[in-house]
Amino acid sequence: MVSVEEAERIILEHSKVYGAETLALDDCPGRVLAENIIADRDLPPFDRVTMDGIAIRYEGFRRGIRQFRIKATQAAGGQPIDIAGDDECIEIMTGAVLPPSTDTVVPYEEIDMAQGNATVKAGDVVARQNIHPRGKDKKQHEVLVPSGTLISPAVIAVASAVGKASLSVRKNPRTIIISTGDELVDIADVPATFQVRRSNNYALLAALKQYGVSADMLHLPDDAAIIGARLADCVRAYDVILLSGGVSMGKFDYVPDALEKLQVKKLFHKVRQRPGKPFWFGEHTNGALVFAFPGNPVSTFLCFHRYFVSWLKASRGITNRPPHAKLNTDFTFRAPLQYFLQVKLDIDPLGQLLATPVEGHGSGDFANLLATDAFLELPMEREEFKKGEVFPVWVFGRVM
Repeated sequence: MVSVEEAERIILEHSKVYGAETLALDDCPGRVLAENIIADRDLPPFDRVTMDGIAIRYEGFRRGIRQFRIKATQAAGGQPIDIAGDDECIEIMTGAVLPPSTDTVVPYEEIDMAQGNATVKAGDVVARQNIHPRGKDKKQHEVLVPSGTLISPAVIAVASAVGKASLSVRKNPRTIIISTGDELVDIADVPATFQVRRSNNYALLAALKQYGVSADMLHLPDDAAIIGARLADCVRAYDVILLSGGVSMGKFDYVPDALEKLQVKKLFHKVRQRPGKPFWFGEHTNGALVFAFPGNPVSTFLCFHRYFVSWLKASRGITNRPPHAKLNTDFTFRAPLQYFLQVKLDIDPLGQLLATPVEGHGSGDFANLLATDAFLELPMEREEFKKGEVFPVWVFGRVM
């Protein structure tokens, strides 16, 4: 049996890079860049007007001119229109190119307009005001977004602005989710009194999709021969196998023996934690990784978020540092195990995360996850935990 820290270290030592692929921009959110996004021109690409108003030549205002004849109106996207004299102006809109013959924009709020003229009421006009200069944000050929960045909506906006209709992204591992157990039936079936519908595999699939990873699904009965044969196919066809169930000490828990017979090296089996103690992790000789989670729903859910997500982020080159939260009430846990306490998160007036324990009915109580946002990780060296103490928190829900 290993500690939580040892399990994490072993798993992260087996992070892997799976190459790159090119995807259409719409398919890139949630993936990780495998290229730099470069500015194809200055940003902004011209002196951009930032206020609706009039564009003037500041020298005229400096010499005392306050009334300017409106030569023309220029909208955003229109060709720039030049003025010929210091007493002329261009009525201009936000986002338009600043005409080269002007250098200052006075907003509508500071002028009166009548009979084709604009009179400046303000006396504190400053040269170059209300202009976003060309190249102020980024210069042509500058790296806007470096390789290894998680692709967010902001990254999509930048990629669009520089004409990237597709991006090179890091490939996801070929992944399969396998559930085991004769007690599990399909969600479309009506279970007998001694059966339950499969849910862990769908929960894992939904969680993977949050990280931009797709997966196949397979269910195996409690039959050693079938488990061995199908796992043999899977270690050849997939980079990552996520198993749920069949890894404890029961008479029908065939998965560990089947994996070892297939030359999947056991890197650890059992972790000093609750829930999720029977967790099994190993690597096939061809590099395929097996995350074999306990079958209880909360255990599967915890092990996925505590270990697999950390591995996935490390494989993508992203550091996974959990936030910390303050325990919102005293709590006691006396087993000599690292405890992952289900909590509801809130934010106090100082902006700190507060973690309130939500009592459930063991690792089979998956419905209790609906009332929680995260697992608060409590060290096994202690039994008493006091309100106000701060611990790492592994978030799976949304903090409101």
